[in-house]
Amino acid sequence: MKLLDLIGDWARSHTERGKYSPVGIWFHWVMAVIVLYQLYSGWMMQRIPVGGDKIEAYARHSEIGLTLLVLAVLRLLWRLAVPGPTNDSDSPKWQRQAAFGTHVLFYSLFALLPLSGWCLWSAIQPAEPLAIAGIIPVPPMPFYALSPEWQYEVMGWAHQLHFWGVVGLALLVPAHVGAALKHHFIDRDDVVEGILPEIQDHPATRAN
Repeated sequence: MKLLDLIGDWARSHTERGKYSPVGIWFHWVMAVIVLYQLYSGWMMQRIPVGGDKIEAYARHSEIGLTLLVLAVLRLLWRLAVPGPTNDSDSPKWQRQAAFGTHVLFYSLFALLPLSGWCLWSAIQPAEPLAIAGIIPVPPMPFYALSPEWQYEVMGWAHQLHFWGVVGLALLVPAHVGAALKHHFIDRDDVVEGILPEIQDHPATRAN
């Protein structure tokens, strides 16, 4: 329990200054890179001819998606344990509500897209296991017990959910970036600064 208290105090030493904790910042930027890669790789996969290369690309895309899901769960747990900082985005009220709604949508898509992608992969028979981060094996969903007709239906539903999830994410990302740019260049507040890593000055630099 003492260790958890120490971690909480360490994280709050950042959030009380209007900064996200280093763990929160790490989650944000790593997941941002993964999301952009997934959008790009998903778009490129459509141009790969049907065959072994396409299946391999789908497997890699699905595994990265499941990794993103795990990171989203861990990030949510961290956020519940260490709330984000109070900054200029908390007022006016509509701005705080918009920020909260954006985060809810992001987390929802971080669940919908990997799960629907896993469902799609599992509906391809015989489905091979996937691996989270290429390490932790994940068995396919048990669609092998379904009739071919139901497997096809499941694939259709999962494809629709995945498609609209991608559309939502493709719209949400530029909206999120646009809001950040507005805060930084128009409002000139501390929102973007709060999510940027802190760079400590070297003692020799400070001495000069």
